[in-house]
Amino acid sequence: MVNFMVNLRYNIAMKELNYKDISKIKKRIDSLPKGSIVQKTIKGKIYFYHQYYENGKLISKYIRTEEIENLRNQFIEKQELENMLASLSIGEDPNHLYCDLMHNDDKVVRLFINKNNGKIEKIGEVYNTYLLPIGTTDTNKNLNQFKFRDWWENRSIPLSRSGIKEAMELLEVDNLLALVVKCYGLSLSDQYWIKPITSDKSWNEINFFDNDFSNDIGNIIFRKKSPSGELDYDSPDSTSGGNLKKRWSIFDDKRILIKGGSSPFKQEPINEVIAYEVAKALEIPCIKYSLYENNQEIQCYCEDFISNGEDLVSASQINNVLKKENNVSFYAHFINCCKSLNISNYQDFLNKMIVFDFIIANEDRHLNNFGFIREVNNAMEYRPAPIFDNGNSFGFDKVEDQIFAFDNIISKPFNKDIKKQLELVTDFSWLKIEGLLTVKEIVESLFRKSESIYLSKNRIERIISSCFKRIDYLIGLIK
Repeated sequence: MVNFMVNLRYNIAMKELNYKDISKIKKRIDSLPKGSIVQKTIKGKIYFYHQYYENGKLISKYIRTEEIENLRNQFIEKQELENMLASLSIGEDPNHLYCDLMHNDDKVVRLFINKNNGKIEKIGEVYNTYLLPIGTTDTNKNLNQFKFRDWWENRSIPLSRSGIKEAMELLEVDNLLALVVKCYGLSLSDQYWIKPITSDKSWNEINFFDNDFSNDIGNIIFRKKSPSGELDYDSPDSTSGGNLKKRWSIFDDKRILIKGGSSPFKQEPINEVIAYEVAKALEIPCIKYSLYENNQEIQCYCEDFISNGEDLVSASQINNVLKKENNVSFYAHFINCCKSLNISNYQDFLNKMIVFDFIIANEDRHLNNFGFIREVNNAMEYRPAPIFDNGNSFGFDKVEDQIFAFDNIISKPFNKDIKKQLELVTDFSWLKIEGLLTVKEIVESLFRKSESIYLSKNRIERIISSCFKRIDYLIGLIK
């Protein structure tokens, strides 16, 4: 009976508004309350609150029982009006997109996006709080608009990527976030995407895990003009992070990520391959990278380690789950966040990652360069993601006389001092001297084989010597 009355009132409202008159619909929408109804349990009793943002601040007002139905009906009417406005505005508002953030085929939240700059101008109804991106809610598990917008904007290619400013001219965009909108926010790292409210597309039809995608953006990033002359933006390259040139391709039905190196030494691809062999010798889960030469430039590639049905949840997202207290260290705060999500094996994973980064002198293990994998069908279960993105290591950007064992290395993510970060490791029992001696053999053998116009013999000697000193330091700790 309630739904019938709501529909009846809505239909009457439509007739009164003259539903094809967009200005009247907008006026009616503006007259309706904003925000949402939130249910809270306080001392065993259920209370309802009207929450909305005003001048950047969250307002929460208690709703009396007799007011709940009327307010809920107004929200229903507003939602339907916004749907209608979006449908009517498709041809008249080419600068904006009414859409829903989807997780697989589940609606998560209504969005109003500026197509020109990719920014979210308005956040509407939250359909599924449970499926909001990790780290975008407040302490009450309600959507935090500022964290959510940060999550969305971090989905784009960073402006700091090598050669991206030149590529933007060919990509015909002034803002890289606009590329995310053009590919519906799809990536090869998770199940999130944006669905225009007038679209009938499904996840199975549109996702990049199972469907082909364009190479145009990847070609331009690697300075190859699209052969057709007309750009196809349907590509996961629009949502790939990192500063190095990279692109996605499909080989033998596998999604392959290709990465280049940076001037002047072009060392990162070689580092990725050697770092994998180091991790393998120590039985640390790590993504396998392989080398290949493309137009006389050394690059590396790896397979996508996220499959359809999984989300890669970055450490940065996890770090936003809880508010950091002033008296809690950065590392302890991250541990607390892992505990709050019931993540298993996080301590063992962090121990091994810190030791691994110490050996290879990794200077780029920021919070978006490691994380955990969440299964879509069981969103409460996480497992550590294999270690990835290890190229900025072994003195990758330093001239020969600046490559040291400990000095001149800025470590991440928990301490800038490489030795002090190693002190965070709670257990070395898994680390064996025999494995570390094998690592010495691997590092020496593979770097000597990598001598080139970029890696001189003297440079290689400095890399090997500095790495050996760090390994000897570890051996001294575990004896």
